[in-house]
Amino acid sequence: MPAHPPALRVVVADDSVLLREGLVRLFDEAGFETVGAFGDADALLASVARLAPDVAVLDVRMPPTFRDEGVRAAIRLRSEHPAIGVLLLSQYVEGTYAQELLSAGDGGMGYLLKDRIASLDELQDAITRVADGGTVLDPQVVRELLVRRTDPLVSLTPRETEVLQLMAEGRTNAGIASRLVIGVGAVEKNVTAIFQKLGLEDSGNDHRRVLAVLAFLQR
Repeated sequence: MPAHPPALRVVVADDSVLLREGLVRLFDEAGFETVGAFGDADALLASVARLAPDVAVLDVRMPPTFRDEGVRAAIRLRSEHPAIGVLLLSQYVEGTYAQELLSAGDGGMGYLLKDRIASLDELQDAITRVADGGTVLDPQVVRELLVRRTDPLVSLTPRETEVLQLMAEGRTNAGIASRLVIGVGAVEKNVTAIFQKLGLEDSGNDHRRVLAVLAFLQR
């Protein structure tokens, strides 16, 4: 009789105990081997080399800030362990995070919405495809990414949008820093990010600050 292929090795990180344990049970039913389950991304990253999983499944928002810990961990995994597939699960369409993940490598990654996973078969298929080097995206995430291609301002973070709005009001970096109660250096980093996301190169011939403001006003 032909030998069965070894079960896919999976690690999971989610701060919700109920969801984390539920995923472990689902993985077991799907024939996967869960080699690690963690409540935060740092614990997963500290153990991933020892556990040698085929796929890491991470929530997007986890302790301590509940913002983008899962995304940061996923990007680090893609950099340090490119053979490991990464599947992000989220409650919301986070277009910026999906874009960052896709920019971090060629395949072996996925982004699904928790509430739209309709069956065990769908989850099993997603993990298998990611392990095989494929890309799996929820249709709503795809639509969000398409919108971002046509409107680059959509790719700005909430803080970058605030900074751009204050730029449009004619405020200097120091004025923006005072208004937002942050350092001037932080404002400068946001302004640089705005220029990059809007594709405004430092050519020396154009005033990028003015062009960024015009893009904001012409929405």
